[in-house]
Amino acid sequence: MHASPMHYFPVTPLFMLLLGIVLALLIALVEVGAISYAYEKMGIRRQYVFLVLLLTLAGSAINIPIAEFPAKDIAVGRVINVFGVQYVIPQIEHREKTILAINLGGALIPLALSIYLLVKNRVYVQAAIAVVVVAGVTHYMAWPVKGVGIALSPFVAPITAALVAVIISRWRAAPVAYIAGSVGTLLGADVLNLHLIQQLGAPVASIGGAGIGDGVFLAGIVAVLLA
Repeated sequence: MHASPMHYFPVTPLFMLLLGIVLALLIALVEVGAISYAYEKMGIRRQYVFLVLLLTLAGSAINIPIAEFPAKDIAVGRVINVFGVQYVIPQIEHREKTILAINLGGALIPLALSIYLLVKNRVYVQAAIAVVVVAGVTHYMAWPVKGVGIALSPFVAPITAALVAVIISRWRAAPVAYIAGSVGTLLGADVLNLHLIQQLGAPVASIGGAGIGDGVFLAGIVAVLLA
């Protein structure tokens, strides 16, 4: 089996530059206490806020393969525009296979943090209800994009998660919003659409990757701030 470039940033250099600018802005917000206050509402100490943000963004370049599926008409080495964002389709040698992977920054880190927040804040029932609602909305709003994977407007998950969290758990809205925005999006947009993998024509279909990871990341910021 030949190696394939599983680790790549899913957007073009121009958008990587924009993400760098956003990261610099986030660092500034952490320093003045704006973002760190939002995270402290969830139960994360101020000194760990920047680390969480940095690992989430940097981890978006790391995809961990978990399975392979036969596929036809694989699109490679192209750039696809989705919601104004240019996503990169990697060039791989396996033209007749789609590699299913899980993204470190867009899935594993948010899942780990969600479990921590769930246990720390003991919002089991509230989080379960919110996750189901967000999963339903994101599943309905998401659709497959040839060569890229599953597409979803980046603001659907965080806004839905924040609204649901405020309604069902006013005093624990921040952690519920994060858990629902992260887990609900991954479940509704990605996991419930796994049956479409062979039809996507994508060389790499990453859970929490391009098209979903940005929404999960925003769920960690926008949803908490709204809550």
